Amino acid sequence: MSIFEYNGSALVAMVGKNCFAIASDRRLGVQLQTIATDFQKIYNIHDKLFIGLAGLATDAQTLYRLVFRHKLYQLREERDMKPQTFASLVSAVLYEKRLVEFGPYFCQPVIAGLGDEDKPFICTMDSIGAKELAKDFVVAGTASESLYGACEAMFKPDMEPEELFETISQALLSSVDRDCLSGWGGHVYVVTPTEVTERILKGRMD
Repeated sequence: MSIFEYNGSALVAMVGKNCFAIASDRRLGVQLQTIATDFQKIYNIHDKLFIGLAGLATDAQTLYRLVFRHKLYQLREERDMKPQTFASLVSAVLYEKRLVEFGPYFCQPVIAGLGDEDKPFICTMDSIGAKELAKDFVVAGTASESLYGACEAMFKPDMEPEELFETISQALLSSVDRDCLSGWGGHVYVVTPTEVTERILKGRMD
């Protein structure tokens, strides 16, 4: 079993019309044993920028210090970081750890935010910070293969926030049912230029 599959995870970010959604499952496991059913995988950097961390849970919690890096940036620059800038910061943090004694951070980040003129930005990267940008959706975690299929089937451009929520929720719930290492409900954020909506999904509890 790969170290990336040790705890199990499912992460997806999707773009709408001047908005975006980011969602994760809520399971924390040790291989096939479930440890917690309310584990946080998505972190709020600021009102228009979120990061989801799939992969090894201990490394994901270590990478939470990116919030601290953003606070330092706010103090120095007196403004919030743009999503593209934050993606470059995450990439640099991952890349500088690629050759250390214990290996890189075993994490696959998903970054979603609203940039200039409230244009949605989403990207994901591998454990050494190689970015993959997309204009529709990005996925990460052990359920990524089934998430790709569900998102390809359900996504359509320029969705309004409510339709986007429905689409990303159905894609997440149908995908985690096909992966035994993720599941136990979902956690969804839908972000528009004026508000952030957070919802908890109930899924199969097995």
